[in-house]
Amino acid sequence: MRWRWLLAVVAAALVTTGTAFALWWVKAPAVEIVKTAGVAGGAVVALYALWLNDRKHWLESDKVADERFARSVELLGAEADQVRVGAMHSLVWLATSTPRYKQTVLDVLCAYLRRPFTHPSWEHDGADPDTVFVTVPPEDQREQQVRRTAQRLIRDLLSWGDKKKEFYDLDLTGAALEYFQLDGRRVHRFVCRRAQFYGITEFRELHVRSRALFSGSHFHGRLSLPEARFEGGLAFTECTFDRKADFRATTVGTFLALVDPPPPEQVGSLRLLPGTALRTPHEGWALTGGTQTPRPRLDDHVEQDVRGGADGVAGHDDRLGNGHVPAKADEVRPGGLDREGLRDERNPETEPDEVEK
Repeated sequence: MRWRWLLAVVAAALVTTGTAFALWWVKAPAVEIVKTAGVAGGAVVALYALWLNDRKHWLESDKVADERFARSVELLGAEADQVRVGAMHSLVWLATSTPRYKQTVLDVLCAYLRRPFTHPSWEHDGADPDTVFVTVPPEDQREQQVRRTAQRLIRDLLSWGDKKKEFYDLDLTGAALEYFQLDGRRVHRFVCRRAQFYGITEFRELHVRSRALFSGSHFHGRLSLPEARFEGGLAFTECTFDRKADFRATTVGTFLALVDPPPPEQVGSLRLLPGTALRTPHEGWALTGGTQTPRPRLDDHVEQDVRGGADGVAGHDDRLGNGHVPAKADEVRPGGLDREGLRDERNPETEPDEVEK
């Protein structure tokens, strides 16, 4: 810090000398030379002091934000439901005021929803659990509302409409979701493998820029996808559809992997963009547009997941200890690449660091 002040003093001296010489050259009065040169040198020192103060304030604000994040994550494990809800709102406020936290906060909220949970009403009517009135333990009822709050906050954090076009990842692998809505939102990578969707799932006008993986998921209620866009590919392998699926004006690019049987009722059709590769049989599915035969790729030969995940997915850390979700839900699954369409999920030219050795 001392050398910075020394540099500032030297700079002030140089500015003072230069100003004085310039005024002397134009034959300014001596008093004016001293006065103006002194003001110029003092201005340099003042500006440096102001910069140091702003830098100190920024560092202190950064430290406060880190402490607030750590405390909020810790409170997500509180027994009282209102404390957990308050912690979630605190995290969202932090993500809004400090953009560098947004993806991390989304990861934390998704990790909360991945924690095991079941509600008695789901067993009676998974298509519309709100119409079921059963005796529910108070702690389950409160946890249900906390989880719905987490879903709503995830939706609120994502970009939509004419706002800044930001794309963030969502990893909801194995999550249990009720009346989940992401209508009009923008997502980069959307992973919902083995997730349970209860009630109406509303993805109207959803825009997913990278892959969207619903492999092994169960849609107990209606799935609504009108005008949704899946530019990086869509996988419905091993999915179960109990109700209607709305595919009106839904577009899919890169690849499409489907399950047999299709939804019991389909409204509209999935429109395939030019060059989209069909990775599975599609009998019974309403499709329009062109398709492409899959081509061999470097990662076609990668069959081994060294992490040992049952579905090629590294284990999730749901303890919420550090606010980071390290698991990648799109790792290569052993022996099952064709069915899910993972061979064409990447960019046309495979990036070396994405290939599992």
